[in-house]
Amino acid sequence: MKQQKPTITSTFDHAVSAARGDAARIAVALSGGLDSSALLHLAHAYAQRHELTLCAFHIHHGLSPNADAWLAHCERECAALNVSFEARRIQLQDAKKSGTEAAARKARYAALGALCREHDVQLLLTAHHLDDQAETVLLQLLRGSGPAGLSGMDAANTAASLLQNDNLVMARPLLQASRKQLESYVSQHHISHVHDESNDDPRYARNAVRHTVMPALEQHFPGFQERFARSAQHAQSATRLLTELAEQDLTATQDGDQLDIGKLRTLSQDRAYNLLRHWFATRGYSMPSTAWLSEMLTQLLEAKYDAQLLVTHPDCHVRRYRDRLHLTPKLEDLEGTREDQFDDKPGTGFTWNGETEMAFPAYGGVLHFEPSEQGFDPAWLRAQQLLIEFRRGGEKLKPALNRSTRLLKYHYQALNIPAWERGRLPVVKNASHLLFAAGIGMDCLHVGAGAGRVRLRWQAV
Repeated sequence: MKQQKPTITSTFDHAVSAARGDAARIAVALSGGLDSSALLHLAHAYAQRHELTLCAFHIHHGLSPNADAWLAHCERECAALNVSFEARRIQLQDAKKSGTEAAARKARYAALGALCREHDVQLLLTAHHLDDQAETVLLQLLRGSGPAGLSGMDAANTAASLLQNDNLVMARPLLQASRKQLESYVSQHHISHVHDESNDDPRYARNAVRHTVMPALEQHFPGFQERFARSAQHAQSATRLLTELAEQDLTATQDGDQLDIGKLRTLSQDRAYNLLRHWFATRGYSMPSTAWLSEMLTQLLEAKYDAQLLVTHPDCHVRRYRDRLHLTPKLEDLEGTREDQFDDKPGTGFTWNGETEMAFPAYGGVLHFEPSEQGFDPAWLRAQQLLIEFRRGGEKLKPALNRSTRLLKYHYQALNIPAWERGRLPVVKNASHLLFAAGIGMDCLHVGAGAGRVRLRWQAV
């Protein structure tokens, strides 16, 4: 008996059921175009059969003079189907820096994630189809992407960083359906839809591929979309294997939040690249290029043991300290580092009047005054003219009677505090002595034992 070819409806139902889990509320991303209009009607029928709550969310970018008309169209279509509808107006950020397409995509998905959170939606459906997948794979190939990029779009994933919603699954139930099938479905069911004129603009890379390259491929290689999709599935499989290997290597080389340079050296170059890319991804940083990775790895591995190496990534700093590799965030300079900030006199003078804490934004944190059986006499501390500033060099501190007085530099080294962190740790002095150094503690000269004493603690914010 000949097996029946799957229909759009059966393909859609199978994909949604595979992604839904026990979600009782689902939503569609509705632009009003042909693809998402077909998605709306398929989702409406599915929700009725399975007794689910369906919502439709429309994102108004404000980029087209027709945007208001598209919103009104979507609202009417949802009202006719008795589907809950909500629109969200957004403004693009950093469009000049990242480009209109990228900025619109980022803002759109963030808004969709927020709408799903507000409506307690656990599954979001988008209208990406087989031709979209082929375009994505081709564009990634033209960009020189590796297996992860050539994997194209997943049938379903969490995409938490994109949607800014940890409890949401995004599914693409039309990924196995072609554009022609969707056109046929829309025509057969007399589904009204709008046309976004920006989809015809060849200045956008995807439109150039869609209107120029794809027709030529279809003419000479009919059905190429299915073959591209198969290639994407192979790339997805390879990516999963590479991720498994990277997780094993990360476990073997990780030391707390750092990587052991000695263990990293034992890996082949390809495995080291794979591990580093995975490490960047786990920390939420953008994927570095192969050329950048190569240069970084060469510098890191060839530097001397005591080298304090810094390599700048767009999202963070890559540092080496004591044969460990660190990823540190890019932090803004603190005002307290400027010697001209306070009438040419470094530091900020203050007195303590019994507060439990005092904020010092110029130094990036809060100074806490906590009850302790080992600390300063409160009456004595109130009488002091105090000064907070960053280390200027040459400061010494004796943390306990049975320990020697040493330069702060050596205390930091003994505590394994990297040099770049030391520069953001302030000290507190009175007129003649260093009383406290953040990251180390109090100087024992004025510290005593007994009830009602006060100890200092620094908290960076």
